[in-house]
Amino acid sequence: MVFQFLRRRAETDAPELKASATGPVVAHLSAGRVAWSPRDTATLTRTGFAGNPVGFRAVKLIAEAAAALPLVLQDRQRRYEEHPVMALVRRPNGAQGRAELFEALYGQLLLSGDGYLEAVMSDQSVPLELHVLRSERMRLVPGADGWPVAYEYAVGGRKHRFDVTGEVSPICHIKSFHPQDDHYGLSPMQAAASALDVHNAASRWSKGLLDNAARPSGAIVYQSTDGAGGQMSREQYERLVSEMETHHQGARNAGRPMLLEGGLDWKPMGFSPADMEFQKTKEAAAREIAVAFGVPPMLLGIPGEATFANYQEAHRAFYRLTVLPLATRVAASVSAWLSAYAGEALELKPDLDQVPALASERDAQWARVAAAEFLSAAEKRVLLGLPALDEAKND
Repeated sequence: MVFQFLRRRAETDAPELKASATGPVVAHLSAGRVAWSPRDTATLTRTGFAGNPVGFRAVKLIAEAAAALPLVLQDRQRRYEEHPVMALVRRPNGAQGRAELFEALYGQLLLSGDGYLEAVMSDQSVPLELHVLRSERMRLVPGADGWPVAYEYAVGGRKHRFDVTGEVSPICHIKSFHPQDDHYGLSPMQAAASALDVHNAASRWSKGLLDNAARPSGAIVYQSTDGAGGQMSREQYERLVSEMETHHQGARNAGRPMLLEGGLDWKPMGFSPADMEFQKTKEAAAREIAVAFGVPPMLLGIPGEATFANYQEAHRAFYRLTVLPLATRVAASVSAWLSAYAGEALELKPDLDQVPALASERDAQWARVAAAEFLSAAEKRVLLGLPALDEAKND
């Protein structure tokens, strides 16, 4: 009985080994799991824009092209050369002009799917200044019905709340279409995130190859006179190194034939098929990034792309399919927002007649509309996107 008691006490004093029943399964399944980068705006901007040349160039190409489009302001009766809204768009604030402001707005929209404009009010009906707010710092506050009642802008632990329940909102929120989010947009950067991870991983692999396993152009193999492998004497080694440095290195010695003696043999080296496959994977990922942003790969200098016959066709398709839809949508949102301040129906739109990439298409359209004799002058102007002037004034 005594020994039985001591044995039970020793068993209870021993530490218990506890482990999850699913631990072995989780460990087994996680061994080959793919590691993807986070999908938040800050990380995507850092890895896909600041850290990836293809993403950087795609965003810059779209934002700069769209911001450079000339804008016109008009209503149903006339096109304005001078107007308070047009003056505000030309000089939105003291630090930025029209192109700088819209480039920042387009960049935020491409990187995060959301663009925010702040109106700084004055005594006049039209805002005094316009400012682009960073998307990752903005948070939408929904009301009981789901519609936004405020926006919170947070910087360094401090928050500012914009109330948007009034007749005119101080914030213009432009968002891309997102099928699963009612308040925030889906950016091309999120759609291209997987391709960006692959492209960045291939770049890191290539850098690691150069740092750790870079291959020389070839190797000189020494064999003794009896055909077996051997070791060169110190004098032979120093003479060989001196000959290589003097006669076979540098630009002036490029292509010079090498005379080998005394059992020396040249073995050329190159990249293995696996190395070449990594390069193809990187190029395929670059094309996927370009497709997600709507930029023809030809414009980004990506090899292996022959969709368009020439650079001019790719440039025209880029403007027609990517730049113009984006610029038209943003200009419509901004003009509707500013029209509420001005108290009149205004339309801000890109001036297609001043886009060199679309010159041939516009010439053909003008000639086709001008030759339509069954259309009145007012109808022709509407088809060309011009305001319909009062015909009584022209008579």
